[in-house]
Amino acid sequence: MYLDETMTLLFVFIESTGLLAPIIFIGIHLIRPFFFIPVPVICIVGGILFGSVFGTIYSILGLTMLSILFYFLYSQVPRLSQKITNLKQKWLGERVKFTIGQIAILRLIPFINFHLLSLCIKDVTRNFREYAKGSFYTNIPVALLYTVFGQFIREFSTTVILAILLALTLLFYLLREKQVIIKWHEFFKPKTGRSYQ
Repeated sequence: MYLDETMTLLFVFIESTGLLAPIIFIGIHLIRPFFFIPVPVICIVGGILFGSVFGTIYSILGLTMLSILFYFLYSQVPRLSQKITNLKQKWLGERVKFTIGQIAILRLIPFINFHLLSLCIKDVTRNFREYAKGSFYTNIPVALLYTVFGQFIREFSTTVILAILLALTLLFYLLREKQVIIKWHEFFKPKTGRSYQ
């Protein structure tokens, strides 16, 4: 019910703004966190108002601008940085590092905090340019999926939803950062055979 009411209000507001609609829509992505509106809801409205292509483009722009805003606010607003850092430690632990591909998949899951994943991107990139590029790439799947198929997600059966979650879990595993761990005593195992003196 809440989803329907939110979508209706956003739809009416943006539709009545005419040529400014794309700018206002992108702006709504920037203020969305203050009103606790989920990312999928905004993307669904984008698909309804602008169609799949333009709705996806505007959502990618809005989400990437929000990610860039977070990058600068994180270092400037201690309260925000502490809150997101605590959230990361609580949910993921201190040492967890995801790849960009994994973060892109996690962005598809509505209940995972958007800024938490932005912090994960910040942790695995070396500078602003890499961060902006990573944010752009991780925002494409969520914008595309919910813009194109968002209006149908409410009608999916439980079986389909479980199948999607299972597929996302599998992709998450396949796109993990691959590391080989060699134990200290195995790496420095004394060589057998001839010794040279």
